[in-house]
Amino acid sequence: MFNEVRKSMQWGDETLTLETGKIARQADGTVIATLGETSVMANVTFAKEPKPGQDFFPLTVHYQEKYYAAGKVPGGFFKREARPSEKETLTARLIDRPIRPLFVKGFKHEVLVMCTVLSHDLVNDPDIVAMIAASAALTISGVPFMGPIAAARVGFANGAYVLNPDVADMDHLRTKPDQRLDLVVAGTKDAVMMVESEAYELSEDEMLGAVVFAHEQIQPVIDLIISLAEETAKEPFNFTAPDYSELYAAVKAAGEDDMRAAYAILDKQERTNTVAAVREKITAALTEEQRADANLGTAFKKLESSILRGDVVKNGKRIDGRNTTTVRPISSEVGLLPRTHGSALFTRGETQALVVTTLGTGEDEQIVDALHGNSRSNFLLHYNFPPYSVGEVGRVGSPGRREIGHGKLAWRALQAVLPAPTDFPYTIRVVSEITESNGSSSMASVCGGSLSMMDAGVPLKAPVAGVAMGLVLEDDGSWAVLTDILGDEDHLGDMDFKVAGTEAGITSLQMDIKVAGITPEIMKQALAQAKDGRMHILGEMAKALTAGRQEFSAHAPRIETMQIPTDKIREVIGSGGKVIREIVETSGAKVDINDDGVIKIASANAEAIQKAYDMIYSIVAEPEEGKIYKGKVVKIVDFGAFVNFFGKRDGLVHVSQILGKRLNHPSDALQEGQEVWVKLLGFDDRGKVRLSMKVVDQATGKEMTPEAAEAAETAE
Repeated sequence: MFNEVRKSMQWGDETLTLETGKIARQADGTVIATLGETSVMANVTFAKEPKPGQDFFPLTVHYQEKYYAAGKVPGGFFKREARPSEKETLTARLIDRPIRPLFVKGFKHEVLVMCTVLSHDLVNDPDIVAMIAASAALTISGVPFMGPIAAARVGFANGAYVLNPDVADMDHLRTKPDQRLDLVVAGTKDAVMMVESEAYELSEDEMLGAVVFAHEQIQPVIDLIISLAEETAKEPFNFTAPDYSELYAAVKAAGEDDMRAAYAILDKQERTNTVAAVREKITAALTEEQRADANLGTAFKKLESSILRGDVVKNGKRIDGRNTTTVRPISSEVGLLPRTHGSALFTRGETQALVVTTLGTGEDEQIVDALHGNSRSNFLLHYNFPPYSVGEVGRVGSPGRREIGHGKLAWRALQAVLPAPTDFPYTIRVVSEITESNGSSSMASVCGGSLSMMDAGVPLKAPVAGVAMGLVLEDDGSWAVLTDILGDEDHLGDMDFKVAGTEAGITSLQMDIKVAGITPEIMKQALAQAKDGRMHILGEMAKALTAGRQEFSAHAPRIETMQIPTDKIREVIGSGGKVIREIVETSGAKVDINDDGVIKIASANAEAIQKAYDMIYSIVAEPEEGKIYKGKVVKIVDFGAFVNFFGKRDGLVHVSQILGKRLNHPSDALQEGQEVWVKLLGFDDRGKVRLSMKVVDQATGKEMTPEAAEAAETAE
């Protein structure tokens, strides 16, 4: 009934298995990849005819994590998987980025890739497994895909590279000082296609070594996919790339000189408007049949690309007049918004980010419900890209894949320099509003994010800057790496290579390739130029701020921490939370208690913090024998007076300890509500507190010497 084929190999510490032919047989290609006990099913389907007039490649990639894969029931009210989580969105992008450039040029049939996590062993991250499964499913589907690719995760611990470190190591990267890297690399047999990383100030050589190590480790996986395809691949889809050479010749003849002049304009908006006008002029000069050709957009792009790329490789001259290594002019400002906790405006050429930092308490931490369990994050970075930033009219809605991806890249770049939560017990939220865009806005978010956090008083280990690199790779093998690319250079070039870090090293590297991969030589040159660019940008940022401010904004909360014995937590919370609610209401401060007995008290008002601290201290602390306290008489009895002297603790001042002489009744010297100074003499056999007034000077609250006590008794 089933024509099942299975291929396995030992990969690192786990067994990698690819199987097909049993499940989802109506899809064009289905592969289930299993690493350890983590299994992901990839299904590929594609339209056998393109939509009429289709002028782009409609590839859609979905990645879904099913909670049953880890034996869990989804949280929330509906108890089922709903909109994609951030992890699912980012993993879908990871799969999409290395496979998209490998489809045959001119193929515009709709393609759907769906990856579903079926089993998760909580050790092997499903993202790598999904990338391998997707590549294998595409390879056997018959679609014109020039793969396969494979992917691997690399760690760097104690000076050695680690293949596919487990989930726990990567989830707690910030708390493991020996683990300095979380790197994902995807590539073909011959070259690297995609890099995504989170690092702790690695050198350029260490980062390049990690990429090369990963590329070596994926080779047997590619061989395994090829072995599977040799037995199971469908006949290649009969597709011939359209010949639009005559159309391109007509477009070129009608407006090459005008297009070249348009791309010589330095101002982005003027250049964009002029290019649009030239396109209209060229279109008007074409025949009706040529105007209706679905390849017209491709012909325009080819013309624009040839103009942009030609001078770069031959003469090292770019469309805005810069050479290949120059960074555009930079302006940095901080503290420009009066009510925010920290703010910065970072401008690089025609790219600008307004970045705001808000400090919160433990209540503001993000709770993440994931397959491997719930976790909390005290660092959030959100990126917004409104249409006006590129002078357009467009829809404004919830964040899309691009916003989530760019925000995560900036998050990865900055997290390496954050202070430890024990040293800085705040939740940090950074929001980057892109107000202008022509070039990497994610790297502008890194620079602005670093400045705004320092403006808010966050004690970063070091400032972080980022720069985007580009590549022009010609058919004859000649190439040029570009520093600080423009939007057009990104759109019409061959590489988007983003590097962020401190003076000491790299904290994040992301690379996407539009051609069939690049060599270590090109990557080495890109990393070297990126380092020079990063150092220049850090120098420009230092003109605004070099370290976290010593004082917080008047509107930011202050947080004090205190440690209490864990057996006292119940007393501070009280029955049904009664005690802690009373502390919050009385003091006006926020109070968070952890299971380990760490209490965080937060308020913008120092008096509120002190009041809450004193109230908690009075509950958890024990009175010390021999110490003097100020108290209040709460009850008078025949044999003495009860004094509330320590939080809610009362103690007895015996009638013989009130004054240095005999009293007929305690009420002769005291009255309820009266404030008095008492010394804790000790505890009786039943643990009751014994207090004394007569050994304390009631005027000063200081203990009297024996001579002074005798003199006072004589005077009385």
